[in-house]
Amino acid sequence: MGDVAEGRLVQQWHELLALHATVFGELECRLQDAHGIGVSEFEALERLATCDFKCRSADLLEAVHLSQSATSRLVARLEKEGLVERAMCEQDRRGVFVSLTDAGRRRYEEAKPTHRAVLRATLGEARLTKAG
Repeated sequence: MGDVAEGRLVQQWHELLALHATVFGELECRLQDAHGIGVSEFEALERLATCDFKCRSADLLEAVHLSQSATSRLVARLEKEGLVERAMCEQDRRGVFVSLTDAGRRRYEEAKPTHRAVLRATLGEARLTKAG
């Protein structure tokens, strides 16, 4: 790989990191201020809201991009706030299912427009900047 191509590759990586930081930071601020939840909490609620009924705890790992132990702590916080419920899997006693409570579904529905507005504003700006 030539120096110019490698330089472009590294530049793209830095731009991606900067975009992630911008979007994540704005989401974190707006979701916390308006709804009392962070990005990880919102992503967990969204995954649960789009599951048929309940999800395995392991399914949330993909949505929140945290370690297993951090995801477990996240679910515990959401459960303490009354936003989710945990239940043992009847077929596999090692498995734990997580589902939204009515309060969790309401919080998700209230936060979703804020989440989408931030995405439109930050990612829309990024597209305009890139095109310009």
